Amino acid sequence: MAETEQITVATTSAGPGGTGEPGETVNLPVVELLTGRGFITGKSGSGKSNTASVIAEKLLDNGFGLLIVDIDGEYYGLKEEYEILHVGGDEECDIQVTEDHAGKIASLALEQNVPIILDISSFLDEAEAETLLTEVAKQLFAKAKKQKQPFLMLVEECHEWMPEKGSMGEVGKMLIKIGKRGRKHGLGIVGISQRPADVKKDYITQCDWLVWHRLTWNNDTKVVGRILDNKYADAVEDLDDGEAFMMNDWAEQVSRVQFHRKQTFDAGATPGLDDFERPELKSVSDDLVSELETISEDQQETENRIKELREELDKKNSRIAELEAELQDARDLSRMAEQFTEAMLDQAEDYNPGRTEQEKMRRQRERFADQSSSDSDADADSEADADDPRDEQPPEPDETADATSGGGFGDAFSAFAEDGAAMNGGSASGSADANGSSPDVEPESDASSVDAEPASNGHAENGAVATNGASPDNSAAAVPANGQAETDTAETDDEDLRAAIAEAVEAEQSDGATEAAEDEMSSDADGPAVYADLRADIEELDRKTCRMLAYYREQGPGTPLNAHFSAGGSGDRTAAYARNRELRLRGLVEHVGRGKYDTRLAALVQEESNRRLDDDEVESVVSRLESAFLDGDSE
Repeated sequence: MAETEQITVATTSAGPGGTGEPGETVNLPVVELLTGRGFITGKSGSGKSNTASVIAEKLLDNGFGLLIVDIDGEYYGLKEEYEILHVGGDEECDIQVTEDHAGKIASLALEQNVPIILDISSFLDEAEAETLLTEVAKQLFAKAKKQKQPFLMLVEECHEWMPEKGSMGEVGKMLIKIGKRGRKHGLGIVGISQRPADVKKDYITQCDWLVWHRLTWNNDTKVVGRILDNKYADAVEDLDDGEAFMMNDWAEQVSRVQFHRKQTFDAGATPGLDDFERPELKSVSDDLVSELETISEDQQETENRIKELREELDKKNSRIAELEAELQDARDLSRMAEQFTEAMLDQAEDYNPGRTEQEKMRRQRERFADQSSSDSDADADSEADADDPRDEQPPEPDETADATSGGGFGDAFSAFAEDGAAMNGGSASGSADANGSSPDVEPESDASSVDAEPASNGHAENGAVATNGASPDNSAAAVPANGQAETDTAETDDEDLRAAIAEAVEAEQSDGATEAAEDEMSSDADGPAVYADLRADIEELDRKTCRMLAYYREQGPGTPLNAHFSAGGSGDRTAAYARNRELRLRGLVEHVGRGKYDTRLAALVQEESNRRLDDDEVESVVSRLESAFLDGDSE
């Protein structure tokens, strides 16, 4: 592709502000169009969208790539003649996309040269649409650095993303970044708006070419007066449909032109009373759609898998809660049985004159120690039984001989002493003691054995039921052990489940996490990069251009002719404006009205920084930059 290649978009027209003979052909250089910064404006119905469509058609005719951000759904008519991929958020598009498709969309556009319409109007959720546009713009900027291929991005209603007043979102910041730095990588941008007064002036003043269709609001015509001249501010109100004033850097003059009519279906035309007939639209290759569908299918499978895992986790958590409740009930029953046993022992000891108070305290301490050990380690049932102090040998007969004369509880105490297991009133006879030692405690004994399972405790010859809640050793250890085993199994399953969910979520969000880390690293390094990047831009300039920048820095606003003459030039207008244009393209100077320009180094330093700098910091960076164009070392 030759840099002199041009496309024809309009003809000159007669009227105030026009130059040349009416009917002359108006051409635009392709490279300047694809890699530059443009602005098309005009009130609704004046022809601004038609102008953008004409430019798009001419670029598509010659096989150049572009991406159109369609906010009103009026560009799908291009599919009548061209194979262009239409993506968005409803079934009218070729494929429905989300922010996960942003990387693939940018790859198709830059690497495979596929023209794309990104239909924002098809999204019901504005936040979702804004997120998608932000990610696509980021991916285009990142890939353009490596691709180095001329590519144009058209953005409809740009005042919504780059407002003059109010805060600017991530989309606007990214579009401004493309406008300022995309040219180096071959990425151009065109902003389209019906309200120039509402568009960020930092963007408009940096544009290489501007098209002004009919404007009538006073605030909008004032912008025309500031950028062009007051005579154009009056004439812009009387322009016909499709007619406009066009200003560009390569012509250095304002022309009154009549743009051609678009050739494809006008989907943005105001509906009338006639029947609406949608033309037959061309479809894109199935391979392109299948690549994007694969991303959608993978995303849906991931979401479904996460949903299944969460449901399974909820079931596991519910089961764990049930087991914990059952375990707590078992512990409560065990405590009730322990309290009953303590009451029985206290009564037996009270009627035994042979027991001293010291022996009674010793036995109580041993029982409390056993209970604490049983609660803290429910899985050690057999070890607890083996180490139970109450499994000691019973007292010698001479120590308990007097127990039989202690009253009605003498025989009961003898049974406890011989049994050594402190069951529900365990008895050597094994007849009525299976359910308790006396009729008075039979209901409590039955209640304590509801959820317990019979098991041997080494005293089967006594006929006692080991798990009727009578023994603090056996029942307190056996019941929690079973419940604890189930709980441990559930907890193990829960850990596996949580690991599976973490793996799925990590796979889903790995790209976002990696990009966030890269953004953070970039942000940390952006501070010193401000000076380095700007100095590199300045050092690329030739000596006279550097001296022109020095003139603006030292003298303030001035004309390119004066700056060129001060820099040692001959005062030739073409050479002066050519060098001045290089400064404008790099953002080092800006037009301040009436043909004069001024340096914008301070503003550029502030914009390129990753944080807000105070005046002293800005001036410090600017002073350091001066060495690049004041010392005369640049070639």
